[in-house]
Amino acid sequence: MNNILVTGSNGQLGSELRALSRTYPTYNFHFTDYEELDITNHTAIDAFVKAAHISVIINCAAHTAVDKAESEIEMATQLNHLAVENIAKIAKTSNIKLIHISTDYVFDGTNHIPYTESEKTNPQSVYGSTKLAGEQALQRINPANSVIIRTSWVYSSFGSNFVKTMIRLANERTELGVIVDQIGTPTYARDLAKVLLNIIPKLNNENVEVYHFSDKGVTSWYDFAKAIFDLKEIDIKLNAIETSQYPTAAKRPFYSVLNKNKIENRFQIEIPNWRDSLKDCLQKL
Repeated sequence: MNNILVTGSNGQLGSELRALSRTYPTYNFHFTDYEELDITNHTAIDAFVKAAHISVIINCAAHTAVDKAESEIEMATQLNHLAVENIAKIAKTSNIKLIHISTDYVFDGTNHIPYTESEKTNPQSVYGSTKLAGEQALQRINPANSVIIRTSWVYSSFGSNFVKTMIRLANERTELGVIVDQIGTPTYARDLAKVLLNIIPKLNNENVEVYHFSDKGVTSWYDFAKAIFDLKEIDIKLNAIETSQYPTAAKRPFYSVLNKNKIENRFQIEIPNWRDSLKDCLQKL
């Protein structure tokens, strides 16, 4: 039986993994968050892994507050970089499979075609820079049977996210402005969670592999919001605004569509369209 450690299990992806766990009877899950396991502490992780006989780690833990990271550099570095280094070292010495979740923010967003895994990274924020540093630490340590999966625009019926924020704001206002000049693909965390659990038996690589995963299709934040309101039959005036009209502490990529061909071909998976997945999520809400 696979004993699986899921870090950051109270986040969106971790919560979806927990919800799916009962449908995978051959997996024995250990769900942890910072209260149960401090992943910045190498000794603590090592002791936990050995006591629970962990054979797979899914690292969902991260400092994901993109704007706060600009002023919380040390915390972002600890969680997004140094903790990954700790986990990678333990995965290597204990021969543990490792799935590490990363982000589209490692790119600068200047592309006009979907980003492949081999394209040059150039993060424009503390969040993106620390997540890239975590990737690089994992690749340098290079534990066998380990993968990095970059994703984008994650939402879920759990936690805080764009979908739930739009619904809340629509209940408070009659008019809303949403950014139209940032382009990407929404990712339903449940879709990603299913992929992670299904690829575990197929992980068999000597060197760390990088994959991209999001749902299919391309949209803007404005059109994403419009789809939410249309499906929920919410009547609100929606205004398209540009990034320059909504300044934030961290710079966002203007284009962050990810090419999924590699993960589709390697693991023979079918990826749903973001609109179909949005319908599923909204039914749960």
